[in-house]
Amino acid sequence: MNNPFKKILHHYEVPEVLKKKVLNDVNMIKLTIDVADLFLVKYPNTIGTFFLEIVKRQRKK
Repeated sequence: MNNPFKKILHHYEVPEVLKKKVLNDVNMIKLTIDVADLFLVKYPNTIGTFFLEIVKRQRKK
């Protein structure tokens, strides 16, 4: 079987437009992951901790 990676041109310059598009896509993916982490992991943990503290304080009274 032929290795397709050997056919890649070694001294070929990638166009700037393509570089910007790829970097914008990667940044959008990172942003989406950060937003999902904030609202699906950190926010519920914070609310859960908040309510647990309220319950603990009520039990001490």
